[in-house]
Amino acid sequence: MEIERKFLIGTLPENLECYPSQTLEQAYLCTEPVVRIRRSGDTYTLTYKSKGLMSREEYNLPLTAESYEHLKQKADGNIIQKQRYRIPLEDGLTAELDIFAPPFEPLILAEVEFTSEQQALDFLPPAWFGEDVTWSAEYHNSTLSRKKLQPGT
Repeated sequence: MEIERKFLIGTLPENLECYPSQTLEQAYLCTEPVVRIRRSGDTYTLTYKSKGLMSREEYNLPLTAESYEHLKQKADGNIIQKQRYRIPLEDGLTAELDIFAPPFEPLILAEVEFTSEQQALDFLPPAWFGEDVTWSAEYHNSTLSRKKLQPGT
């Protein structure tokens, strides 16, 4: 079970370069239900996610690089690239700060995962977090993958 809240970010936290980061590339084979492939360094994953906004089932399966490249050619929609920073928060939580590459820049989102829905509902975001968009499917990566882009973007 994945339980997370998602926030827009307008102002980056100080010393961002001090936090660990990785480049992610992901594509969607299906968006209802969500079937995603992701590359993070030398790690390749196929993920299934059920419907839901704050809470949903999530299953991950490892892929080989060859399988990833084969499936990537079958992606339905935009391929998403982003830089993800892992920023420690209070109470042992971590913000996963995603800075999206073109054509989705200047979009910046932070996600925080929780162990329970109550913990998620009780969460008080740090001051640098912006609007809470947890309840909007508009900011799901699967939705971005289907977004119609203007020519030249």
